[in-house]
Amino acid sequence: MMILYVTEILPIATTSVLACLALAVFGVIPFADAFGGFGNDIVFLIIGMVIVGDALFETGVASLIGKKIISLVGTNEKAFIGALIIVIIPISAFLSNTATVAMTLPIAASAIAASEGKLKKKDTYMIIGMTSVVGGGLTLVGSTPQLIAQGLLVESGLETIGFFELSLIGLPVILLLVVYVMTIGHSLKKKVFDFPEVEDYVPDKRPVSIIAKAYPTKQVVRMCISVFVLIFCVVGFISGFWTLGIVAMIGAAICVVSGCISQKAIFQKMNWTTVVIMGSSFGIAAGLEKSGAGRLIAQGMIGIFGDAISPWLLCAALALISVIFTNFMSSTATAALLVPIAAFAALELGYNVKAIVMSVAIAANIGYATPISTPPITMTLSGGYRFLDYVKFGGLFNIMAYVLVILLFPLVLNI
Repeated sequence: MMILYVTEILPIATTSVLACLALAVFGVIPFADAFGGFGNDIVFLIIGMVIVGDALFETGVASLIGKKIISLVGTNEKAFIGALIIVIIPISAFLSNTATVAMTLPIAASAIAASEGKLKKKDTYMIIGMTSVVGGGLTLVGSTPQLIAQGLLVESGLETIGFFELSLIGLPVILLLVVYVMTIGHSLKKKVFDFPEVEDYVPDKRPVSIIAKAYPTKQVVRMCISVFVLIFCVVGFISGFWTLGIVAMIGAAICVVSGCISQKAIFQKMNWTTVVIMGSSFGIAAGLEKSGAGRLIAQGMIGIFGDAISPWLLCAALALISVIFTNFMSSTATAALLVPIAAFAALELGYNVKAIVMSVAIAANIGYATPISTPPITMTLSGGYRFLDYVKFGGLFNIMAYVLVILLFPLVLNI
């Protein structure tokens, strides 16, 4: 699978499906588990929010929003990305980082379309995904790995993680991201992202006042409905009354039934590559987890260091394993696999269990080197990226972030 991903002899989506099929054919996991990811809530979140985003474009709302954003921020690429980072970080710290990306992409796309070619998806989308992942590592509720670690500590009757305790490492990572995308990353992406820009929509070049007056009453009603749906989705994501997928699909259904977007347009505009890769990634993670292969690899790597390993080196080793696994298994699957192993290792060696499991949780939020690492990163595939684009651009930051966090471990984790 990895060889095919890197070489792209086959399309990434095709490789993902074949990997799941191989898991089922060779009896590693049942067929239902190999392809069960296509029924995952996150897959329906992606489908639903793509439809809502397309409805905003179809009704003309996106054009108005885009022009308003451009009037406030301008078309300077760095200023635009800086504004996105400022907005995304606090939202992803308290709300699902996947939902944050789902809401941000259509809004960013509208501004990009209104910029008349001065801003590009390929220069923006991957950074949106990376930012949301970094933001999710700021608080106890920002992402799943820290909740898994907290659950183990609570059940074990040990000292638990404070709500903002992770910010002591998360904030430096955010600063590193800002510096990276504004300096090295800015130059690197110009070289790496050498493919044609993905243009889904032709921007309306008329002034906002003229655009608004040009719409007939029926169209204005549809515009209002699409705006209501977007607000409904944001409120639904925050409230937690329903799952993210249910909220997104309700919003999508309203858009279709009200005529904001046609069924034909949905099938034409849906980014099926993202959907297929996202669904397949859960099957791949299930194969590593349920077969025991993931645990075998992790325990083998830890066993290499022996009993004489220091607390810091143990944290650094576990963090490295976590980063590697996160890029292929998702942060949730990685934490579920490694947190118990980390706790067991800490108890055996007589080290601080909280510090050791925190190192795993923190590192599980450092996965930017592949498009199958986490849902927020996978969703950015609609920017037209190839597998190696993530390796080259996200991978470099991945290494930098890992080095930074392991240097901070002694200061923050008291090891």
